Parts: sequence; C-alpha cells; structure tokens
Amino acid sequence: MKNRQVVFLMTDTTRKDMLGCYGDSRMITPNLDKLAAEGIRFDKAYTCQPVCGPARSAIFTGLFPHSNGSVANSVALGDNVKTIGQRLNDNGINCGYIGKWHLDGSDYFGNGVCPQGWNKKYWYDMRTYLEEFSDEDRLKSRKPDSSFEPWMTAEFTYAHRCSNRAIDFLNENRDKSFFLAVSYDEPHGPFLCPAPYNTMYKDFQIEDNPAYHDDLANKPMMQKLWAGNRLGKSSEELRRGEKHCQLYYGCNSFVDSEIGRVIDRVNQIVPDALVIFTSDHGDMMGAHCLSSKNATAYKETANIPLIIRGGEKGKVVNDPCSHIDMVPTIMDYMGLPLPKVLEGKSMLPQIYDTKKKTNSTVFFEFTRYEIDHDTFGGLQMMRAAVSDRYKMAIYLLDTDEFYDMENDPYEVHNLINDEKYSAARDKLHDEILAEMDRTRDLYRGYQWACRPWRKDKKPNWRNSGLTRQRENEEYEPRQLDYNTGLPMVEASRGKG
Repeated sequence: MKNRQVVFLMTDTTRKDMLGCYGDSRMITPNLDKLAAEGIRFDKAYTCQPVCGPARSAIFTGLFPHSNGSVANSVALGDNVKTIGQRLNDNGINCGYIGKWHLDGSDYFGNGVCPQGWNKKYWYDMRTYLEEFSDEDRLKSRKPDSSFEPWMTAEFTYAHRCSNRAIDFLNENRDKSFFLAVSYDEPHGPFLCPAPYNTMYKDFQIEDNPAYHDDLANKPMMQKLWAGNRLGKSSEELRRGEKHCQLYYGCNSFVDSEIGRVIDRVNQIVPDALVIFTSDHGDMMGAHCLSSKNATAYKETANIPLIIRGGEKGKVVNDPCSHIDMVPTIMDYMGLPLPKVLEGKSMLPQIYDTKKKTNSTVFFEFTRYEIDHDTFGGLQMMRAAVSDRYKMAIYLLDTDEFYDMENDPYEVHNLINDEKYSAARDKLHDEILAEMDRTRDLYRGYQWACRPWRKDKKPNWRNSGLTRQRENEEYEPRQLDYNTGLPMVEASRGKG
C-alpha cells in the first residue's frame, strides 16, 4: 500500500479571526493563509470543550471529555482510553508527538514522560523544554517582557524548538507511513516572540462589533460574575483593556512563521501528506465583557480555525464540523477500520468532495476549567450544540442560551424564552439530549431535559430507560450482560 502520511499542526488559543484567510487582512499569517488556499477552510469548526486539556483530549482520542475522563485541566485521561498514537502505532504506523500535551494529569507543563504509542525519540512536552534551561532562563521564559529584550531570539522559544524536532522527524520518516502531531504552545501567554513580531501590532486595536456592546442582560449569572469589573465598560474600554493584545497577535504571526518552516519541509519531501491545522480554542478578548475562556458557546472561544490540505483545493465549507471527527478522519485516511468506541465520524468523504456533508449539528461541552485553581468559577456544567443556523447552550446550574446566528451573528440576543423560536429551540434541545444518551454522557439526567422554558418535559427517574455499555473491542473483551453473565448482544438496550 502507498505510504500514508499525516502532519497535524496545532496552536494554543488561536481565534479563528486571527488568521488572515478568515477575513481580517490585518492578520499577518501568510503560511496558514497559503495552506488554506491550497486546501479547505472550515468556517464552522468547533472545539469539544473551550479549554486546553479537555479540548486536546477529544482531538487525540476521538471521545468527548465526558467519555475520556479529562473533563478539566490537570485531569488525566482514563486508563482504558486509547489515543490516536496508540491506535496507529499498534497498526505499525510510527507516531511522533512534539509539543504541548496537557493530558497526563500533571500541571500546565506536563510530567516529561512520553505516553504509550508515541515515538520517545521525538517526545518534547513543555517540561522537557524547561528542563533545558537554567532557573534564570526558566523565569525569563515565563515573562512577556522578555519579548522586548535584546537577547530574545527565535531559538529561545518553544515554537522554534518544536519546529526543529518536527523537521527532524520528517527527514527520518519520509519513506514510511507516519502520523506527526506538532502542538505549539504559542500564541498562548506569555506570548514570547522575537523581533519583528514583538512590535508588529504595536498600534493594533480590535475592531468594534456588537459583542462589545453586550450588557449580559438575560445571560447566565456565571457570565456576569466572570465579567467582573468589565461589566458596564464601554466598547472602547473593553477593546483597549486587553493589555497583552500586542504580544498576543505578534506571537500569533511568529508561530505562523514557525509553522511555515515545517510546511516548507513537508512540501519538499512529503508533498502528498495530509496536512491539518487547527487550534484548541480561542479567547474572548473583551467580547461580551469577558476575557480568556470558560463555559461559553460564544464563537470567540468555541468556533476555532480548521484547515485541511490533501483533498479539494481552494474550497470553503460552511457546514458545522467538530474536533471529535479528527481521529476517525485520520484512521480512515490510514485505511484502518473505525473502532465502535469513537464518538465522531470520518470527514474524509467531505475532504475529497466538499459538496458532501459530515454533520448537520455538532456538540460541545464544559465541566470545569481547572482542577488545581479555584479562580475560574469552579463547576460550570454546559452542554451545547450548533446547527447551520442556531446555537444552544444548556447550563445545568444556570440560565440557558439560544441564538439565531443568521440574524444575530455576534450572539448578543438570548432567545431562550422567545416562543417564536420554540420549535427550533426545542428541536436543538432534543438533539443535545439524544447526543448525551448516544455518547453515554456521565452527567446525563432529567435535569438537562426539564428546563424552565421546556414545559413538555417532566422529571423521570428512568430517563431514557436504557442500558448503554461500552464497546471498545479492539482493546477489551466484550462486556457482559448483567442479567445473563453472557457477552452483551446489543450495547444499547432497554433495561428489563
């Protein structure tokens, strides 16, 4: 069989509108813009949870955070959860992971230990990077102002060192099938970048839009608490108040240049490789009076960039798509059968023919930002869905949201109690409930159905009345039926 090669490029905290190809000509991202021109740009791609660790958990396992166990930062994957590296490696495909991992249950930087299935020679998480430094240089690496020091060069940065290792991996594996993930921390803070990137956006200001005029009326209490003293500020103050804006965008252009180094080598020695670029989530940057990311469905954090080269060229897809489909797509491309346990679909048919549709609705969630820190709101249970036109977010402990993105693209007017939208609202709500059942959502229950605006739903102790057992037959024996002690016939069945 012909060699199958996949290069998966990912950044941390890149908003969709931070790439020039998504419409803002002020964004200096020539390498990713060129990749989009040579491939497919997905306009409605969504993360599975808009925070680092859980987002990555879905990307690299093909399971939602509620299924893989990594429901918050610094919470490890479950022991019985297999990553794409393990699955491909067990089928004889060499897998390299270079960059931020964030899935081992350790702190932000990781524990420096290569997980099963990945090539140890190329493993390079952020702890490995820091251990190359003296204590003095470690401190320098965590200070944004280091970007303006005369000693700052690309060679000091994590991005540059990740790109070096990626190029070495490509050189060594050019004549065999492989999967290479290059996971940059940039442009995430502390936004380290050398000249000229450190001053490239010196006078830059985010353009005004209706999201900067949202007073959060009729929005969840959680958002008002999160907004804090930003609530009530003017659009001018909100857009000016993001002090790190200059370096954030400068670091974004810097990491584009580092990605360009890897893509250039791909073009030289493995030009037929499938190349995928995405980011784990975005950043609110003052929109809706909010900063950073947390439990929201707003496009600033949840609607991420996704570019795929290797199928049709120069196309734009407006159908909803999701990170949950990355593992099935990669396995399908490698010619491998798709395990039953995976919760997404292969996008390969759509990549080869953009007229085909992978999803009509995609789903995402939130449980908690961080297990280590108490300063991010704590438990914030959200389940959300996006269709071609509508978006819904259900907050188990708060007010819900429903948006008509055709008439309100900036998601300012919460229509959850507007009965003119009841049919569309209830339909999307039913889809969320069905998806929670389908994926064996650990947190499913009648409370998600019985919302104040959903008068036809009543509390029900039995919920769907089904038993739903796990199917992971590539790595586990078939589970046994409780009533018979024999291997289950159907994984989902009525509980009798």
